[in-house]
Amino acid sequence: MKKLNKMTMFAGLLFSAATLFTSCKKDEPVTPTVKNIAETVASDPNFSLLNQAVTKAGLASALSTGSLTVFAPDNTAFAAAGISSATINSLTATQVADLLKYHVVGAKVVSGSVPASDTVKSLLGTYIYASKNANGVFVNGIKVKTADVQASNGVIHVISSVLTPPTQTIAAIASAEPNLSLLLTAVSRAGLAGAVSAPGKYTVFAPTNAAFIAAGFPDAASINAAPVSAVAAIVKAHIIPTNVFASDLIQGQTAATLQSGVSLTIGTTPPSVKISSSTNPASNIIAPAGVNITATNGVVHLIDRVLL
Repeated sequence: MKKLNKMTMFAGLLFSAATLFTSCKKDEPVTPTVKNIAETVASDPNFSLLNQAVTKAGLASALSTGSLTVFAPDNTAFAAAGISSATINSLTATQVADLLKYHVVGAKVVSGSVPASDTVKSLLGTYIYASKNANGVFVNGIKVKTADVQASNGVIHVISSVLTPPTQTIAAIASAEPNLSLLLTAVSRAGLAGAVSAPGKYTVFAPTNAAFIAAGFPDAASINAAPVSAVAAIVKAHIIPTNVFASDLIQGQTAATLQSGVSLTIGTTPPSVKISSSTNPASNIIAPAGVNITATNGVVHLIDRVLL
C-alpha cells in the first residue's frame, strides 16, 4: 500500500512538472518574422507601383537576399515623376531593371552612416550621390522622407521622387547645351576638359553665354585671346571637388574650389554663390531648369554671372 502511494505521488509530481513546463512554453513570447526587402515592398500598398516594377524587372529574388540598401520611391514619388502603371507596362524588363538597380546599393547603409557628401556605387554600376545635412538625408538631391525601414536583408529609405540614371559626363552635358558654348570654350582653353570628363564627384557652377558676355567675353575668340592662366583660374573657381546639390546648400557655408586659395560662399535666398573674398555681386543659380543637372561624374548648376 505504501509502495502504491509512493508511485501515485511520483506520477503526480511528473504531471505537475509537465504542466509547468507546458505552461512556460505557452508563455514564451513569439518573435515576429522580419520580412525581406522584396516582401516589405510587396506587402505595402504605398509601394504598389514599385512592386509592379520589381515584378516586371524580375528582381524579386535579388531583393530577397544579400545585404542591400534600397532608396525606394513610393506611389506618390512615381506620380511626381510622371510614371504610372501604364508607363511601367510600356517599358521592357531591361529598362525597368536598369531604373530599379540605380536605386539599390549592395550594402546596408543606415541613415546615421550617410556621409555629409559622397558617391556610392549602385547595382547598375553608376554612382548615386548621397548627402546629409541639417535638412535631412538626400540622394541625388532628393529627400529621404522615411529612413531606416528595416528588413531581414538590409534597409529601405523611402524617397520623394524617382532617381534617373545619368548618361553623360559634365563635359558632355556642356557640349550638348548651346547656352554653355562659351563655358565649353573656356574649359578647353584652360586645359580642363579631361577633368570634367573623368570619373569623380564634381560640382560645376556653369555660367551661361549671357553671363560670359556680361563679364566681357562676348565670343569664343575673346576667351581664346585671354592668357591661359587667367582663363584656367576663372574656370577652376567654378568647380568644387565634391557633389553639392541644391539640397546641400546651407546659408553662409563656404566650399573650396579647384582654384588654390579660392572658396565660394553659399547663399540660399535666392540660391547663389560668390567668391568669398570678392566684392562682386553673387551669381544666382538659375531655377528651376538650371538646378541639379546630374552627370555621371557630378552635378551642374547654371548661374547667371561669371564668378570673378
